Amino acid sequence: MKVIRLLAILLLIATTTVAQQKISVEEIYKGAFRTKGMDELQSMKNTNQYTILNSDRATQSQKIDLYDYATLKQVSTIISTKDFPILSNGIDSYIFSADEKQLLIANNSVPIYRHSFTADFFLYDIETKKLSKLFEQVQVPTFSPDGLKICYAKENNLFIYEIASKKTTQITSDGLKNAVINGITDWVYEEEFNDPRATGNNIFIRAFDWSLDSKKIAFIRFDESQVPEFTMNIYKKDLYPSNETFKYPKAGEKNSVVSLHVYDVTSKIKKDINLGNYSDFYIARMKWSNDANILSAQILNRHQDNLDLLFIDGTTGSSKIVLNEKDNAYVDVTDNLTFLKDNSFIWTSEKDGYNHIYLYDKTGKLKNQITKGNWEVTAYYGFDEKNKTIYYQSVENGSTIRDVYKISLDGKNKVKLSQKTGTNAATFSPNFEYFINTYSSTIIPTLYTLNNSKDGKVIQTIVDNDVLAKKLETYNLPTKEFFELTTEKGNKLNAWIIKPKDFDASKKYPVFMYQYSGPGSQQVVNEWMNANDYWFMMLTQQGYIVACVDGRGTGFKGAAFKKCTQNQLGKLEVEDQIDAAKVIGNYPYVDKSRIGIFGWSYGGFMSSNCILKGADVFKMAIAVAPVTNWRFYDSIYTERYMQTPQENSSGYDDNSPINHVNKLKGNYLLIHGTADDNVHVQNSMQMIEALVQANKQFDWAIYPDKNHGIYGGYTRIQLFNKMTNFIKEKL
Repeated sequence: MKVIRLLAILLLIATTTVAQQKISVEEIYKGAFRTKGMDELQSMKNTNQYTILNSDRATQSQKIDLYDYATLKQVSTIISTKDFPILSNGIDSYIFSADEKQLLIANNSVPIYRHSFTADFFLYDIETKKLSKLFEQVQVPTFSPDGLKICYAKENNLFIYEIASKKTTQITSDGLKNAVINGITDWVYEEEFNDPRATGNNIFIRAFDWSLDSKKIAFIRFDESQVPEFTMNIYKKDLYPSNETFKYPKAGEKNSVVSLHVYDVTSKIKKDINLGNYSDFYIARMKWSNDANILSAQILNRHQDNLDLLFIDGTTGSSKIVLNEKDNAYVDVTDNLTFLKDNSFIWTSEKDGYNHIYLYDKTGKLKNQITKGNWEVTAYYGFDEKNKTIYYQSVENGSTIRDVYKISLDGKNKVKLSQKTGTNAATFSPNFEYFINTYSSTIIPTLYTLNNSKDGKVIQTIVDNDVLAKKLETYNLPTKEFFELTTEKGNKLNAWIIKPKDFDASKKYPVFMYQYSGPGSQQVVNEWMNANDYWFMMLTQQGYIVACVDGRGTGFKGAAFKKCTQNQLGKLEVEDQIDAAKVIGNYPYVDKSRIGIFGWSYGGFMSSNCILKGADVFKMAIAVAPVTNWRFYDSIYTERYMQTPQENSSGYDDNSPINHVNKLKGNYLLIHGTADDNVHVQNSMQMIEALVQANKQFDWAIYPDKNHGIYGGYTRIQLFNKMTNFIKEKL
């Protein structure tokens, strides 16, 4: 009997220990809950294989390993840093030549802006296993299709390196910092003509492209000499701060003057493409077609409500419009332009109200709308020429989930390939026989499986995160509950809520709301947790309910829902957050006098407006790196949704939190990094001055030399502990 009693006591102690294990900010930002993945996964083009960049912590080495899609077995190690001391700093990224016999390896990468960087590059011959250092601190070196040459950018100029002769030819010579850039996008193109989720070759930094026959290079030239400059102080630990000055076109200010050029590699003659029919325009994308002499370019007007797809003769320079799209709000640039063998092309557009896939012939005549329905295509994976089949991802089964599909070029024979509800993304084998499915949901951490492309059935698990899932059991975490919230005005909005694990419906809980709310964005999605989610879980362990609502203007519910905020950023979105807080506040288990809101970047703009315009609803707000007046933000992003301040001054000013500071009643924490090249600290400084002159009390924190992400060393830990303490004190 005593033994049974002792076992019962021990079991109770163990159960209590499990129930009480708490998440800490330190654990979150030191990587305690990081998922395992497949780093630098790349499908080969010529064989049914893929490569992974694997790291060995024990030997502090890295290697690029080759695997077979059919068996998942490792075929070989292409290169290991253990064998080459010159790569002791590791491999940052790698690029194959078209024949996959050579490799460009980057290391010693030095970031420039969000995506761009310079690096040292090494050429590796896979057959001879010879490694040689080619370039120091250059940008985007790219093999010619025949593998004989490499084009790269250095100090705003373009160069061609001939591999056999080791000879370098300079294509341009007028490149100069803060004046002229050749073949590399300027700051605002890099920031705003890229999807934040884009990786690898899908990032638009390289503004040059080889023709299919390797005889020509097309490139964009940016003359940014008339673009206003922005200067940031860099403090470090120096006696005097230094200055970082760069070209930054704010809304309504002058942009770079762009021009398009074609360089003939043999004759060394550069042809200027006549785009004289356009003024104050963007070359948002350009790429060579499958006809080695036909270059395509997507030209947007400054309002971004008119897009022309041009086909340009690489020899004569003559051009013709093969496709035009107009919209009352704006036209999104597509990265999915895919040329088929006969130079007909696949295109994605939301011209019918939802983003779908279209097929055009080589003259630009519409042949077929391939996907249709009141749902969005969210990713285009590729076209299998042999089986005339397109592979894509969509939200056909609900805007908060992602599934993988295939469909015939004629729009028939659609098959859902993903098996589980949540977020599915695919990487296909070169012959489209297999795909690696990356799956997660709010309850299942990231899982990589090999699936066949016939019916999507799982062949084998590649990487799972069962160890992490088991570890998290000891924290006894709650789960996100997804639902549709209907506001008093009748707006139906996607939402999730996280309640404490020991939730008691008879109690009254404070609520901490999180949102981003920017045009086309999404926070309410059924996928595995990121660092923010762990922090929210931590807050529930301390007695808070956390909720998130995607208001009007967010994405994946059609163009009308996304574009209804046009010319009035911050109006309907703020209304929706206030209205959602009122709905949540009326839940019987919520203390409506204790509702707070948090956001970063656009979300900080929103949380700032919410604590002011919703002063009677929100008790506290945290705004990190917020835009406080869209006049301070860049031209491409802001004018896409607002036009210029000269055309729409009321749209800019009516929803600027700076103009509503006198309404502050609650507790407000404002945070910014001084080296934020994206949303300048100027936004917060002017907000601070407005609050001071309105005689309002508030809290603020400035992080020296930190950019828009505010990280480095213990920065994130200190920042999230600060925000946690503010929540506990003020909410």
